Order: sequence, then C-alpha cells, then structure tokens
Amino acid sequence: MKTLSYALAATLAFAGAASAQNLSIATGGTGGTYYPYGGGLAELIGKYIDGAQATAEVTGASVENMALIAQQQSDLAIALADTVYDAYNGSGAFDGRAVSDARALASIYPNAVQIVTLAESDINGLEDFRGKRVSVGAPGSGTEVNAQAILTANGISYDDFEPQRLNFNETADALRDGDIDAGFWSVGPPTSSILNLAATRDIRVISLTPEQIEAASAEEPVFAPYTLKAGLYEGMDADVPTISIPNVLAVNAAMDEDLAYQITKAMFEHVDELIAVHPAANDTTPEFALSSTPIPLHPGAIRWYEEAGHTVPDKLRP
Repeated sequence: MKTLSYALAATLAFAGAASAQNLSIATGGTGGTYYPYGGGLAELIGKYIDGAQATAEVTGASVENMALIAQQQSDLAIALADTVYDAYNGSGAFDGRAVSDARALASIYPNAVQIVTLAESDINGLEDFRGKRVSVGAPGSGTEVNAQAILTANGISYDDFEPQRLNFNETADALRDGDIDAGFWSVGPPTSSILNLAATRDIRVISLTPEQIEAASAEEPVFAPYTLKAGLYEGMDADVPTISIPNVLAVNAAMDEDLAYQITKAMFEHVDELIAVHPAANDTTPEFALSSTPIPLHPGAIRWYEEAGHTVPDKLRP
C-alpha cells in the first residue's frame, strides 16, 4: 500500500502545480526496490526543491532506463552499475550505441542477486538449473544482465534450461503456482515480492559457491561478494553468499547544474526520509557513492560533494 500512496502523492502534486518543473524518475516494476525508492525520492524533490515536482515511473528497469536517459525521455533513472557502465562505454547491451552523455548523481545502494526456489525443489545450486524453467528477469532489466553474466561465467547457457523473462511479481507468482522452478532477482534486499512469496510458500534462497562468485566477478568487474543475512525472509535460517552490484542514480549531462545540485543535496541531507520508505537507503551515503560509482558525476553533484567536505576522485570528474 505504501507504493500506491507515493504514486498518488506525486500525481496529486503534479495536478496542483502545473507551473512547476515536473521531473520523471525511471524506476522498475512495483515488486522491486527501484519503484518505492524512486517514489521516496520524488517526495523529497517535491518537498525540498522549490518549483519542482517528480513522479516515479514504472519501467522495465536498468537497460530501458538508460535508453530513456539517452533520449532525455526521463530526467532521472535508477540502474545497475554494470548496465550504466555498458551504456556509457557502448558495450554489452549498448554495443554501438554509447550513452556518452550519461552522468551520475550517486551510487545509492547495492543490489543483491537473489536466486529463489521453493523449499520442496531439488534445485540446490546453479548446476541444478539444467532442464528446469528459470525466470531470468524482465526483458531490458538489470536482473537479466546479471543473471546472464553469472550463468555464462559458470558454464551455463540459456540452451541448458527454459528461460522465462518475468518481472519480480510475475516471477514470485509463477514460483507460487508451480509454473517455474526458480527465479532471479537483482534488487535491494529485502524485496516485497519475495517477502510476499515467503509468507505463502516455503522458499529456499540459493547460495553461490566461492568459486562461482570468483568466476562471475572476473566476468563483471562491478560484482562484489555479498551475504544475505539469515532471517531476511521467512524460513531463511542461514546466511546465503551471493553477489552485489551498486545501483546508480543517473541523469543526462544536459540537466541544469543547479537542479542536479539540489537533487543531490535533498537526497543526502534528508536520507532519513528515504530510509523510512525502504531500508536499502541505509546505504545511501556519500562514502558509498564516491567509492562505487562507475561513470563520471554531473557537475552539479560534484558541487554538493565538495561543499559537504568530500573528496571527489579524478575518475568521477567529467
């Protein structure tokens, strides 16, 4: 119900402020973290930036979001660091179509790859995917980009199983109904769609071995080891080793410098309000942003970091 209230609040604010600057924030599906986080950010923009309102938009997530930034159809977008890096450099899904005018305001929190099956399943690891029905994420999503990298690095291709391209809610529903055998999420934990699934069915979150994590990290330099803590979801009674990827708040270089400054300032100086929306925002810190952002920062963001006393690495300067 919270996410509905954010969307409603943003819509009402839009209707009441026709003369305001109305910003679009490209997020993801409603069952992930991008949408509620984007809704919380929209509230901060409307509350703390004079003459600005914002709306969180449902999208196909990372790959689509960077295309929207390239086309300036969205003002801000949340996307996985590997997708942002590929977009900026014209590699991967963006081979031959680099988004060279992409800039970052910050890396805002890490996604964790979460691979879920039902407790009654005979799937205990990646090697058990062969011949199974596995959701690899929505088309155009960072989840699919991450899933492909992890699987390819560990010798598993789409030919080895039946890939299903479902969003987070669809993946949870398909697992619940027995229409698939396992699913990938790349999202800030905990996420509502897995929480809801675990409340109705016994689940198992699949661990990655140290060797699998090492192989995947060699495939994707932005990957880092991560531990999903016991108790994260109902019935999850042990820590689960996996991989994390930073999430980046991206904009186009054409964004007004003062606006970029004001958004960065509102986000960091009122982060407690974002944490109240979703616990992933506990990682929204200048230190995390400056250590894990994969592309240059917008000059407006740089101005806020420096005014706040932080040292911006040379590699993050346009």
